[in-house]
Amino acid sequence: MAEELSYILITPYTIAKSRTGGVLSRLLSRIDLELVGTQIFAPSQELADAYAASLYKQSIATSSSSARLLSDFVLKTFTPTNGRRHRVMMLLFRGEDACKKLSDIAGALYPENRSIESITGETIRDTYADLEKDQDGNIIYFEPAVMTPRSQRTAIENMRIFAPFMLKEPNIVENMVYPENQQIERTLVIIKPDNWKYASSRPGTIIDMFSRTGLRLIGCKTYQMSVAEALEFYGPVKDALNEKLSPMFGTKAKVVLEKEFNLPLSEELEHALQNSFGKEYAKDQFFKIIEFMSGTRPDKCPSEELEHPGKVKSMVLIYEGMNAVNKIRDVLGPTDPTKAPGGTIRREFGHDIMVNTAHASDSAENAVREMGIVKIQKNKCSHIMKDYLDDK
Repeated sequence: MAEELSYILITPYTIAKSRTGGVLSRLLSRIDLELVGTQIFAPSQELADAYAASLYKQSIATSSSSARLLSDFVLKTFTPTNGRRHRVMMLLFRGEDACKKLSDIAGALYPENRSIESITGETIRDTYADLEKDQDGNIIYFEPAVMTPRSQRTAIENMRIFAPFMLKEPNIVENMVYPENQQIERTLVIIKPDNWKYASSRPGTIIDMFSRTGLRLIGCKTYQMSVAEALEFYGPVKDALNEKLSPMFGTKAKVVLEKEFNLPLSEELEHALQNSFGKEYAKDQFFKIIEFMSGTRPDKCPSEELEHPGKVKSMVLIYEGMNAVNKIRDVLGPTDPTKAPGGTIRREFGHDIMVNTAHASDSAENAVREMGIVKIQKNKCSHIMKDYLDDK
């Protein structure tokens, strides 16, 4: 079967209720598709009208009451309220039979004849969607939680609507005015490559744990950090590693040599080991960090490939709110997972100081620096859709 590109949209209510992580956990752990793009955007009135019209056309062509219900839902919830746009998250997946697999995990819209006890929570909509009717069959409340096309034809039609809009939109949604705006911070999180090695609910669970901060998720992107970006991003760590590890491992080398050769070494030789072996060890540890984040050691990377997208996947998230930096870091836990308190992300999922699940900015100033390095305003979702559509 041919490879397909399709999407799931997480609705404004689902994002606002911090259910994004739960939805992502279901998707990543239960389907054999590749997550190739993520973006949060805020639909305009024109986009909502076009998307709703497409759904309505599908309802006429297929006599589908569900498509008509979804069309009405988009007009009601995707359109701006008093000029304020609402956040929607797109998750792009690629693979064989992508539309059917995403549709199956999303689940059917809540059937009116199902009892509460018959709901199993198997699909995303079983868990997060609602459809209530009165005694006359009129809909009182409807929230589908996620939206996804049921056929590749529909996916293509809808992506032709989304791709040009998202190309022009910023990758950080600014739709909130705070009473104490000067106290609002933004911080950057990277869900590191160790969470993406195999199909797992971990990335979604991590996002779910961050949601306890009460901060707003205003931007995201699926990301492959280049070697050049990793060198710049972790540049400040290089000197710290050298300062901390060079004396430690130079002295350890002295102890090993004295034991091996039964020969006491002078303090002068110890300093020489610190400045030679110790520095080489610190440099090697720094290169391991770069390799972990980009997939390639910098000393093994040809110069013409330094700027190429890395070989491993991460996800970048931007959070906003009061005291955002400290709130995120409190939930994340200390750099060393073995010293992290129970209930923190690194205690739950971290392995060691390097393989410690996620990165979080240590200050609002560093968050700005790091957002620049990862080019947070650039998102490849629209380009992925456009390239796919150009072949159709």
